[in-house]
Amino acid sequence: MKMHELKPAPGSTHSTKRLGRGIGSGQGKTAGKGHKGQKARSGGGVRRGFEGGQMPMARRLPKRGFTNIFKKEYVILNLRDLDLFNAGDTVNYETLFETGLIKTVKDGVKILGMGELSKPLTVQVDKVSRSAAEKIVAAGGKIEVE
Repeated sequence: MKMHELKPAPGSTHSTKRLGRGIGSGQGKTAGKGHKGQKARSGGGVRRGFEGGQMPMARRLPKRGFTNIFKKEYVILNLRDLDLFNAGDTVNYETLFETGLIKTVKDGVKILGMGELSKPLTVQVDKVSRSAAEKIVAAGGKIEVE
């Protein structure tokens, strides 16, 4: 097969409708647009969301809530995720990226206490929950909150 031999699969393409080419074509005179009116005109039609002058739905419904621009968004990890590290390892951004536990760091990493930790680790992250901190220390590890 060569480039000049390529053609679309049978039935996948259709020829365009030739509008306004005489009464015998079935699409002559008004070319399928009906009679007069805004939608029959060139460039005619109404914008998205226009309801004929009635108050549009987007303006009838009340506004609600807001977005706090100062909100911090942490990447969440649980203790059970950290169990794949070897005893004595340091858990920080670099090691978490290498193991594939995190893909991006938004405003930091927070460790939560779900699961158990069976080996001592040095954890260097932005935040650690109270239950996670207790379990890390109980396993013989250290927490260095940055």
